[in-house]
Amino acid sequence: MKLSDQYYLESAPIRKSIAHLSIPMMIGISVTTVYNMLNIFFIGLLRNTDMLSAITLGLPILTLLMAFGSLFGVGGGSFVSRLIGQKEPEKGKKIAGYTFYGSIIAGLVIALLAFLFIDPIVHLLGADAATFEYTKNYALILFAGGFVIVLNFSLEQLVRSEGASRVSMYGMLISTLLSLLFDPLFILILGWNVAGAAFAMVLANLGSVIYYVYFLEKKSAHLKGFIKHLKIPIQNQLEIYKIGVSELVSFVFMIVTTLLLNRFAIEYGNDVLASFGVASRIVQIPEFLSMGLFLGMIPFFATNFGSKNFDRLNAGIKQSALWVGMISVVFLGLVYVFREPIFKLFSNDVSLLSIGTYIMATMLISAVFNGFTELFMGVFQATGQGTFLTIMSVMKGVLFIPVIILLHHLFGLHGVIWSLAITEVITCLMGTILFILFKRRVSHLKMKPELV
Repeated sequence: MKLSDQYYLESAPIRKSIAHLSIPMMIGISVTTVYNMLNIFFIGLLRNTDMLSAITLGLPILTLLMAFGSLFGVGGGSFVSRLIGQKEPEKGKKIAGYTFYGSIIAGLVIALLAFLFIDPIVHLLGADAATFEYTKNYALILFAGGFVIVLNFSLEQLVRSEGASRVSMYGMLISTLLSLLFDPLFILILGWNVAGAAFAMVLANLGSVIYYVYFLEKKSAHLKGFIKHLKIPIQNQLEIYKIGVSELVSFVFMIVTTLLLNRFAIEYGNDVLASFGVASRIVQIPEFLSMGLFLGMIPFFATNFGSKNFDRLNAGIKQSALWVGMISVVFLGLVYVFREPIFKLFSNDVSLLSIGTYIMATMLISAVFNGFTELFMGVFQATGQGTFLTIMSVMKGVLFIPVIILLHHLFGLHGVIWSLAITEVITCLMGTILFILFKRRVSHLKMKPELV
């Protein structure tokens, strides 16, 4: 990490810090959104709704792999940022090494279990007779290379833990560029369809992994030599898992959410299911801009909390909330206005267009509240508020289950479509309450900083 990165974490004007830390992340996350849409775009060119549905059904697999990347990456990265604030970089190297090897082991264990139970897993994903083989082929390759995806997500968190947002962005750009190369090659030229989409994703992630390892080992100011460390004390492991498990829980419930949506949506046909898949990826563009903002600021929050600079911490949170609000209004509004021509990039099917634009409109409402919810969770994550983070993660997942079941029973397809938005509104309100409690704790720590 360059000296300037430390300056933006600790002493630069807040707006400059946000611009330096978050704009590269916003660009990187937005590029990643394009990367996530490339698979479905090139599969869409084959004009096969069953293949589109298989890609949608496979989303929980990617979410699962990201979940374990978060378990180690978010937990470890947050810990590393606080250690940097406390001027303990040597300890940070050991945490980073444990995070690296833990991610690889987790990915390999997931692959082994998946191969043993692949048919039941594909049925659990919701595949029917028409989509079963496509979904199975997609799933097998994702699981086989899953350790690469877990490691990529984990290492990206470690890079950001130092405030090196530009490096994080470059890694995301590498994945996207490689996907632009491999997707058309494997899907269209070689004719591997959904298997090609999965293979392209694994190789694209591998490119980013190589880049992140090179940076951390050769360029990082605090974490050089991290790769030689494996063992850390139980107490430090628990500090990682305190935050990481909350993230894992959040992703597990995200998988439950996706499975439930797919289960209910497929009752109304593959057109509806495919529409959910396309609409969710389009909405990710403005939604991920907000995500890039608070992800870039997490090292800022963690460093200033660790160094007990609470005034700067509060100022950073306030400015971040204002930026999230502006992004929500401006970009989500633009996506809503141009939703039809955007959707047509993925499919010219009239039935998909009609239901897809309706689904996308409700997802945009959900995204507005999700931006603030994720900001709250980012603050809790950065400052080690494991209890608050767990409450938010569990509520976001558990609440969705009765909401979608009840709304589906009462309003059918319309209830399924609106279930996410209603869940996000209620979760955001809970996040506001917990954030008020957090603010009170920070006020108390200002008077007694030895408690940090």
